[in-house]
Amino acid sequence: MTTTPISTTPLAIAVLGPGGVGGLLAGLLARAGHRVICLAGEDTAAVLNRHGLHVRSGQFGEFTARVEAATELREPVDAVFVTVKETALADALDRLPPQVLGAAVVVPLLNGLDHVAALRERYPTGQVAAGTIRVEATRTAPGRIEHTSPFVVLELAGPVADLADQLRRTGLTVELREDETAMLWSKLSFLAPFALLTTRYRSEIGVVRTAHRPELLTVLDEIATVSGAAGAPADAPALLTVFDRLPGSMKSSMLRDVEAGRPTELDAIGGAVLRAAAAHGIDTPALARLVRELSEPAKQ
Repeated sequence: MTTTPISTTPLAIAVLGPGGVGGLLAGLLARAGHRVICLAGEDTAAVLNRHGLHVRSGQFGEFTARVEAATELREPVDAVFVTVKETALADALDRLPPQVLGAAVVVPLLNGLDHVAALRERYPTGQVAAGTIRVEATRTAPGRIEHTSPFVVLELAGPVADLADQLRRTGLTVELREDETAMLWSKLSFLAPFALLTTRYRSEIGVVRTAHRPELLTVLDEIATVSGAAGAPADAPALLTVFDRLPGSMKSSMLRDVEAGRPTELDAIGGAVLRAAAAHGIDTPALARLVRELSEPAKQ
């Protein structure tokens, strides 16, 4: 008897936090024929139910996708993407009751490290599959998403090959990783320098890598040392190559949060690196200074 693999069957997928990242994923999945339930506040949910998600992307085109929206998950689904900011995670999880989750795989796409353990305390450990995403996408208004980077790269760790296959069918680049720690640190080793330096100098990455290049080199050396001690060696010259290849106009989400007057993920990003450095007895003066300066109200 032949069974139909999940990779050819539309899924029911919940997206907790349909902002820049979540809204882009929700729109692409809905356009590909999946049932998508966006979990958000009442006002945003009302807009999504009425008008759908409008996505404008140089990579995927401009389109509107119909989605469902609710303030709380009320039925089991196949997968849940957690795409809120770390600063909103604790409150947002009230929209995702553990008893309703069923057998769904929970994939957090947050910045930092600590959120994975927090989710595994709340939901069955085996159902939480760590993930990362590299993208520049912004919610300009409820239900309106601007995708400005020329790429979207997801990395997933865990037994999620079928889900990865479905995501690839939407046009996304998806890579499976066996080492969860290495995957999370690979993202953080890039993100921490990118976020801290662009935000500190209120500049796009093109300005940072030219006007502040010596400091960038120092920060990359420090982050490589910390990630190596954490069991996920990073190569500073390789990281520099990545920075040099980025579109010069790219901004970090942390900088966009500052510009919009929103709380930042400074602790989830910079704080996570400093905690790891302290745990391994590593001195990181450049990173510590950036975090300290960004913590001062005058710098915000």
